[in-house]
Formats: sequence, C-alpha cells, structure tokens
Amino acid sequence: MRTHVVAGNWKMNKTAAETRALIADLRAALDGAGGAAEAVVCPPFTNLQTAAEALKGSRIALGAQNMHWKPEGAYTGEISAAMLQNLGVTHVILGHSERRQYFAETDATVNEKLKAALAAGLVPIVCVGETLAEREALRTGAVVAGQVKAGLAGVAAAAFEKIIVAYEPVWAIGTGKVASPEQAQEVHAIIRATLAELAGCPCAAAKVRVQYGGSMNAGNAATLLAQPDIDGGLIGGAALKAADFAAIVKAAG
Repeated sequence: MRTHVVAGNWKMNKTAAETRALIADLRAALDGAGGAAEAVVCPPFTNLQTAAEALKGSRIALGAQNMHWKPEGAYTGEISAAMLQNLGVTHVILGHSERRQYFAETDATVNEKLKAALAAGLVPIVCVGETLAEREALRTGAVVAGQVKAGLAGVAAAAFEKIIVAYEPVWAIGTGKVASPEQAQEVHAIIRATLAELAGCPCAAAKVRVQYGGSMNAGNAATLLAQPDIDGGLIGGAALKAADFAAIVKAAG
C-alpha cells in the first residue's frame, strides 16, 4: 500500500506574517486529526525559515518550489539543495509547468535537479503533464511518458521509491477545469507503466507515489483519490486556504 501524500504549492503568495498565520490554522486543523496521509507545504523561498519555525513539532512537512542542480557557484538568484536542507526542507517540487513555461526549464534540467535532490536526501516531486493542444492532438500519453523517461533518465530503480511524480495537466492548472477521475486515472496508469519500463520491473513502479495536480480541491478530492493509481495531490489555489487544504488531506486518509 502506498501512503497518500498531499503537497501544497503556495507559488508566489504569502508574506512571512501570512505564512505564520496560515500554518497556525493548518496545524489547528491537522495536527490532532489523525490519518495516515502525509501533508507538505511549499512556501516561497523567502518564507522557508519562517515556515520551518512555525512547523516545529507538526505532522506537516516542509517543501520548496524549486532548486538548482549545482551545490554552489555563480548562479545568481538560485538556491542549492544544501541551502534547503539547512532550513529544514525535506521535499522539493521540480519541473512545474510554470517553471517550464516561463523560465525555460526542460526535461534535461529537471533530470539534473532530480539527481541532485536524491543525492542530497531530499524527496523530489517531479511534475509532468500535457497542454490542451497536446491533449486535443491525442498526444497525452506520448508527451507524459516522454517527460517521465527524460526526467528520470539514469536514475537507478532502487531510488524510485524515494521519488514522487505529480501529473499536472497544464490545461487544468488554475483554470477550474479538472480531469475526470477516469481521465486522471488513465494518465496515472500510463505514468506507472512508463516507470515499470524504466525500472525493468513493475515492483519498483508500484512503490512510486503519483499525485494529481490539476485543480484538485475539497469538493473533488475524494473521487480523484479513490482511483487506484492516484496517490495524493499537488495542490495550488486550495493550498492557500487552511480549511480547504485540510479537507483534502483528510480525504486522502
């Protein structure tokens, strides 16, 4: 059995004071609620230290939204894995569609970051997903499988269980559109089959948690999470509201 994991991607939102307030509300809703699902919050870099302090003693883990693949150097504006770890970060989102769209990230750079995250002991959340044009051209399977193969290229099968993959249909991010449970399950099954191909056996693929990341919210979480290959959610807008995010975590078990 794979433990569900729900990660909140705060994107470019919240000040330090707002971070403290949101985490206080999340802890009030989740820390004593029980349940086996893992919860992760991913604030902007500027709020990681504030978040780490506010999360001490909590069941909620701390994640970052990005990182560079080099350990140090002349990379203005970038953050290394060691810097994240020093702040108490345990998870990191890699290759989000907004990073690919606005900041020219590629499968190759995602692969470099993934390897660096694993080497540092961070849990990478690797994002894959198709655009609306690609879906309408019936290329969803080819696009998503290609991103998985390129993003995990050269990674040993033994490391697969340390990786989280997030399927985020680009056409459903921030639009209010959501893939039906059947559509989402179909792509999640493609991802797991691709992982099995990469690993050379289905056993390694069966250990990988695959999140759904396209406008999951408190209202649709339960039906999506009931699908056999959906192991949690990468949450955007709903992660900024304590009651909504807590409801999704509780729906995850």
